[in-house]
Amino acid sequence: MIFNSEYKDMESGRKVVFLDRDGTINEEVNYLYRKEDLRLIEGVPQAIALLNQAGYEVIVVTNQAGVARGYYTEEDVKVLHEYLNEVLAKDHAHVDAFYYCPHHPVHGIGAYKVKCRCRKPDIGLLEQAEETGKIDREHSWMIGDKTSDTKAGIAYGIKSILVGTGYGREIYEQDCQKNQNSGYDFFKENLLKAVQWILNQESKESKKSSE
Repeated sequence: MIFNSEYKDMESGRKVVFLDRDGTINEEVNYLYRKEDLRLIEGVPQAIALLNQAGYEVIVVTNQAGVARGYYTEEDVKVLHEYLNEVLAKDHAHVDAFYYCPHHPVHGIGAYKVKCRCRKPDIGLLEQAEETGKIDREHSWMIGDKTSDTKAGIAYGIKSILVGTGYGREIYEQDCQKNQNSGYDFFKENLLKAVQWILNQESKESKKSSE
């Protein structure tokens, strides 16, 4: 975990937007760990900056099975996350904290071969984030490009958005063809559109409560 800001406990809890990383923030790369391979998806810095400005804490929760498989180390993950924030800073945006799961129950090596609670769709990473202070689940969100992301959010008790970047578009189109929903509350084209929609919903709620 990398932790970048001091959280203030509030009676109602902190408003958090949990983000998946690969396919949601950055372009999908097979076992990304090198700085030079990081490519942010269009609109991502603006989306995160909007959340920062609106008072949401932005927390990345990511499965990193490449560590479990021995392709790269936990230190590599931490270095990449530091670099990601350096890139975001150019657009006056930042991620407040990063949490990652380095395990895999089948393909892990040594101590990393374990059925853990932190690998999404389980909710261990989100629970770890709550250790730093109460989270307002009613006003928090989970956004990702896989149903393992959105199902983790739903299981944790927050609303979820599947985005059409990474694997999300394929999942959504298959669901439309089968007239089903495989585990998310809403679908939006990308992170920027998801964030704009969240903030619009918040604005509507604020207006209703003030009437």
